[in-house]
Amino acid sequence: MSNNEVKLRSKSGSIAAYSALVYIVVIFFAILAIIPFWFMFMNATWDSFNIQSSIKLWPNFKNMHQLVDNWNNLKERSTFSFAIGFKNSLIISVSSTILTVYFSALTAYGLSVYNFKGRKLVFTIIVGVMMVPTAVNITGFYRLMISMGLLGTKWPLILPAIAAPSTVFFIKQYLETSLSTEIIEASRIDGAGEFYTFNRICLPIMVPSLATQGIFSFLGSWNNFFAPSILLNRTENKTLPLMVSQLYGDRYQDYGMIYMGLSASVVPVIIVYAFLQKYIIQGVAAGGVKE
Repeated sequence: MSNNEVKLRSKSGSIAAYSALVYIVVIFFAILAIIPFWFMFMNATWDSFNIQSSIKLWPNFKNMHQLVDNWNNLKERSTFSFAIGFKNSLIISVSSTILTVYFSALTAYGLSVYNFKGRKLVFTIIVGVMMVPTAVNITGFYRLMISMGLLGTKWPLILPAIAAPSTVFFIKQYLETSLSTEIIEASRIDGAGEFYTFNRICLPIMVPSLATQGIFSFLGSWNNFFAPSILLNRTENKTLPLMVSQLYGDRYQDYGMIYMGLSASVVPVIIVYAFLQKYIIQGVAAGGVKE
């Protein structure tokens, strides 16, 4: 056997060992991510006594009616309404996602296509705003909503979605690798207006990045608890996560009912992610590669 063949086999063995190690690490972290959801769904099929007595790894096969009982107990709670919470969460999540995606794409388009004075400064400010946590400005925003008479309504959770610095940053990075200025110039030569060029020519090019950021925006808005807990004080406008949090208020905790409420609030998110995860991978891959 020649030295080249030995080196080739040794290199192939090293690559195979490295690939196996990567798969093991990925599987390990995937299991860690799945375990909390698994326990949550399993506990939703048991009663409160059994949940407190031991860890449940499997559904309650002996008494599957307990699942229905937990759901019925959940519906009987005066502070919880799955229909109202789901409707409010859906309205807020869909509306904020549309505003975030469209106006962020419009801002990123302007920063990428137009060469105006102070463009780098504007982009630097946008990146800087990304570093400011929500908790820092929530007090001022709360007082602003009071003065505008919007406190307790859905608008404080929808309108701020117009300004999404992280989405602008991601889409701008995507446009730098995917958008050709020749297309924009050709559209202008043909007499197309700026909004027509953006809506009919550029938006289709942005679809992978828009889909990715749309999914992240929807999931973030659906799971948002901090802002709704401060801004929503009317029961008819409360979101599903906010209603689930109110299940912990009683002296006696019905853990079966609580896990049922948690499961009900998480299922829509899992469904959205399961059907649209390919867009996340495509968008992140496209936005993270530069030529």
